[in-house]
Amino acid sequence: MEEVFSQPIIFYPLTFLLGLTVGSFLNVIIYRLPKRMEGELKEACDALAGIETNYQPNKWFGLAYLMTPPSTCLSCGHRIKAWENIPVISWLLQKGKCASCGVRLSIQYPAVELLSAILSVAVAWHFGFTWQTLAALVLTWSLITMSVIDIKLQLLPDVLILPLIWLGLVLNLNGWFTDIESAIYGAVAGYLSLWFLFHLFLLITGKEGMGYGDFKLFALFGAWLGWQLLPQILLLSAAVGAISGLGMILFQGRDKAIPIPFGPYLAAAGWIAMLWGDEINQSYLQFAGIG
Repeated sequence: MEEVFSQPIIFYPLTFLLGLTVGSFLNVIIYRLPKRMEGELKEACDALAGIETNYQPNKWFGLAYLMTPPSTCLSCGHRIKAWENIPVISWLLQKGKCASCGVRLSIQYPAVELLSAILSVAVAWHFGFTWQTLAALVLTWSLITMSVIDIKLQLLPDVLILPLIWLGLVLNLNGWFTDIESAIYGAVAGYLSLWFLFHLFLLITGKEGMGYGDFKLFALFGAWLGWQLLPQILLLSAAVGAISGLGMILFQGRDKAIPIPFGPYLAAAGWIAMLWGDEINQSYLQFAGIG
């Protein structure tokens, strides 16, 4: 069975379809997770204030927690049928509109599904039919989810980041992506380096340059990839973020006072480093005449 599924002609198309399917679920998480977090925070605050509430903390962060209730149109409440929820295809057949009320549906839905599928195939292509591919897919899908949430709400949920930090450390006990010593130092260095930059920037300018979620996301990459790739990730994310931010200000008229989320740039740079980080570092060393 393994020999059959490991064949490229089967492995890559199945990975693409898996990425599409998971991408559809990522859209559910992107919408519902912040809503649930907001609702639970409000209920918890009401409980602390002595206001009557039916707040009950979630004891299990599982599929049922985000899969219910069934998906509906946000405009008319139409319950979305299975054939109306086929990744990308349903959106195209319905011309990007609700089948019931005709309201236009966000381009985010097919975009996330396609991005998930394409990046999943890239991961499979790089790591092959291995356990590393499965782990890298979990990280890839999580990064897509966190990036879109951060773009929309400037929020990187702990419920996604923290388990992934521990997962990276556990995986590297067996050296899946780096040795465990580099992973531990990477997690510590990732968090403390941005923590230091945050407070230095705050001291100099009196403004917060990033959020605490960015510290944790950088620590996540340290735990998965080791401290050696952190400088590359930081430089690449900062450069792309600066160019992107300048472009939005110059060409889209974005207000300079509106903060730009740094998480998506970190996520993109970390994903690139996961696949090609060692090659990029080696190429730089050779170019500099060091390696």
